[in-house]
Amino acid sequence: MTNHVPNEARVIPLRPQGASPPAPAVKEPLWRDLVGDVLRRERLAQERTLKDVADEARISMPYLSEVERGRKEASSEVLAAAARALGLSLGDLLSRTQGELTRVTSRYTGGAARRGAASPSSYDGLCLVA
Repeated sequence: MTNHVPNEARVIPLRPQGASPPAPAVKEPLWRDLVGDVLRRERLAQERTLKDVADEARISMPYLSEVERGRKEASSEVLAAAARALGLSLGDLLSRTQGELTRVTSRYTGGAARRGAASPSSYDGLCLVA
């Protein structure tokens, strides 16, 4: 006499039945994309051409275009030159970019990234690492 055990696997659900699947992870925006957006927006607001700003900043037009499109990680010297050509300081450019970062990320967190919100993802200051 043999004890026959049915060949069935026991399934243990990883989440309770009826629970919705977790939301996909949101991709944070890249700093270079945000800086490029701010540069381009300022240039267009001044109704200036890419060539005009590149010439004044003494950087190549194709390189400035790549920076504006977020394809290049520009050095602080290049960013400062582009900002000066637009009548901004480097601090102005970085401050506007931080504002854009806060605005964009608040969409992902439901507004928790606003100043004063108690959240580990809130942005109370600007920190750059080279």
